[in-house]
Amino acid sequence: MKRRFVLAALPATLLALTGASKTKKAPPPPLGDTLLVEMITEQGIIVLELDHKHAPITVENFMRYVDSGRYNGMTFYRAMHLGWGTEPNGVLQGGLNQFPARLMKPIAHEPTNVTGLTHKAGTLSMARLAPGTATAEFSILLSDLTSFDANPASPDPDARAGYAAFGHVVSGMDVVRKIYDAPRSPTKGEGFMKGQMLEPPVKVLKVRRVAPAQPVPPAT
Repeated sequence: MKRRFVLAALPATLLALTGASKTKKAPPPPLGDTLLVEMITEQGIIVLELDHKHAPITVENFMRYVDSGRYNGMTFYRAMHLGWGTEPNGVLQGGLNQFPARLMKPIAHEPTNVTGLTHKAGTLSMARLAPGTATAEFSILLSDLTSFDANPASPDPDARAGYAAFGHVVSGMDVVRKIYDAPRSPTKGEGFMKGQMLEPPVKVLKVRRVAPAQPVPPAT
């Protein structure tokens, strides 16, 4: 018998020991128009509803991090308190800034003038540098910030693009506020982010899909 056929003739028990008969992991279920994601943080649970119908590129990217487990252990690390308006007025930012090896390729930008979404309190929005550089970092808004929406009439290219909204918090805004109010370092952070970095960052233990709650049938 030629060597190239030897493995094919091995008994099943030995194949199992060598790992050759491992079952492939099933692909994640398809995404509907909307879906729910649960973030279990050190401070409590946040439930997000993602709008796949209107922001498909952004939601599919976010779910690649969720379904692959790359977001498990991520942190909320930045709380931007704006110096105007009534508190809470700002954003809470989280992601994989401490885990650069987990990052995947940047995605195309989905501006709000295309998706029809807007930046209100509780909105999820992708963090980025230039449009088209977003990877895993995202923000949760504590207040209405429609200035984050795309403004095609603006002379500023960055304002024209705006940020990519892709969902909102449906449960746990009290947890978001608690993390937003956590202590910040007066010295950490570069440039305009100095003084905005949480010290220590708040860990997210697990991020996973959850099924929507089913209505309770009426009593008979």
